[in-house]
Amino acid sequence: MSLLKFLTSKTFLIQIILAIVGLVVICFILLKWLNVTTNHGEFETVPDLKGKSIGVANLELNENNLKLEILDSSNFNPDYPKFSVIEQDPIAGEKVKDGRKIYVTLNPSGFRKVKIPNLKEKTFRQAKPTLEALGFAIGTITFTDYLGENEVVKLMYSGKEIKEGDELPKTSKIDLVLGNGNRPGSN
Repeated sequence: MSLLKFLTSKTFLIQIILAIVGLVVICFILLKWLNVTTNHGEFETVPDLKGKSIGVANLELNENNLKLEILDSSNFNPDYPKFSVIEQDPIAGEKVKDGRKIYVTLNPSGFRKVKIPNLKEKTFRQAKPTLEALGFAIGTITFTDYLGENEVVKLMYSGKEIKEGDELPKTSKIDLVLGNGNRPGSN
């Protein structure tokens, strides 16, 4: 039998038709299975979690068949309560599938601590921008007998002297004791 006669034979055409019908049936069954298993067209609305405690956020997500995933704490934001949600992904109001993870970022308990740099014998013009760049505020400035005029003699926090390497919460007010240009004991 030649190839051309086989391709035009009744047996070959029946096999092609059966293969096409089988393929259509398999595709139909596969698409129906996907619709059922992926809950096609069924969505949950993401609730607004900003400012809520982790317990309340977890309850709200459970009610909506969603899962909570804590990413990390970020820098302290005084506009939100401690340990509350300050960011979420996806954002509130978005439509997502059941069981979707909602990623949240929590507000830590306070400002992170920052190490005090070595500022002794640095001028006030050098010390002020260094402290402000680290997030500290300049408190009271006092002067004492010291030969270097406007040089940092001591750093103080809450009435106690602080040294290089000590850690203070960001935004702390640091008092500076500067030299007045007079020799100690010359009064």
